[in-house]
Parts: sequence; C-alpha cells; structure tokens
Amino acid sequence: MKKTLLALGLSAVMTVPFTASADTYMIDSKGAHASINFKVPHLGYSFIKGRFNTFTGEFSYDPANVTASSVEVSVDTTSLDSNHAERDKHLRSNDFIDAGKYGTATFKSTKVVDKGDGKLAIMGDLTLHGKTQPIEIDASFVGAGNDPWGGYRAGFEGTTRLELKDFGIKAMGPSTYVDMELHVEGIKK
Repeated sequence: MKKTLLALGLSAVMTVPFTASADTYMIDSKGAHASINFKVPHLGYSFIKGRFNTFTGEFSYDPANVTASSVEVSVDTTSLDSNHAERDKHLRSNDFIDAGKYGTATFKSTKVVDKGDGKLAIMGDLTLHGKTQPIEIDASFVGAGNDPWGGYRAGFEGTTRLELKDFGIKAMGPSTYVDMELHVEGIKK
C-alpha cells in the first residue's frame, strides 16, 4: 500500500510541468547604474532636463515568462535635481511637486505585456503629489549577464509621458507634461 501511494505521489509530481519563477533584482541606484530622468518644456522654446537622485526599488523578471514580471520603485521627490539650485527650489515648492508635503513618489506595476523583440509595456499605478493614476511605460530589455564582482545583472530602459494635471500639478505656460526617461539596472538577489 505504501509503495502504491509513493508511486502515485511521484507520478503526480512528475506530471506537473516545471515552471521557473521570475528572478528578483534590486535596482542598483547606489552604484549609480540606474537613473530616473525628466524633460519638461520650458516656455515652448526649449527643454529643462533633470533627474531624481535618490530612489530605491526592485523588479522581477523571467525571460521565459515576461508577463510574470513586476516592478516597484520609491522616489525621494526632495532629490529633484535640474542642475540649478534656485529652479530646483521652485520645482520642489508647492507651486509644483510640493516635495515638502509629498516627499515620496511610488510606482507599482499591475501588468507587464511582452510585445516581442525585447519590447515591453509596463502598466502600473504612479502615486505623485498625493494622487494615484495608472500609467504605461514603454520599455525595452537591454541585456543580462554576469558582472565583474560575481553578481548577475539585468537592465532595461523605458519612457513615459505624465500629464501634470492628472497629478494635480500646475502647468507653467505651455508646459503641461513631463517626459520621463528611465534606466534600470538590477542586481539579482
């Protein structure tokens, strides 16, 4: 009887298809191998570029099952840096992102779509300026492999456009949106 139950148990286990789980990666912001950049129109004549210097996060990725991937990021909005101290003070003020009141922005994916050839659509919820809105990031897989320090890394890049009004942020003249450019390199946990 025990042999029969053991045989049934083993055969059941062997008939269940093996599925690999997604690997989890910590975003390498400490090594400056990741960046969250922005570009906003300035008066309709040019663009102001900048970045958020402080952020953390992680993502999971399985190249065999891209739809099982996910990403979570937390951004310190007080770290906004456009390479101009007075402008940064103004952008961080309650005239715009109000970093004193809303010191953290977060993104949490809700769905990842494999568009083929390393292209992804990452849908998720962005909380910025006290408001949460769904956004979509157009992303691309850059590559993965062993690093010189004995770890394993994977990298992606992505872009999205945020409409300021969606987050209750005032527009200044024709500057009604901000384009985000994301470069993410993660170290496998």
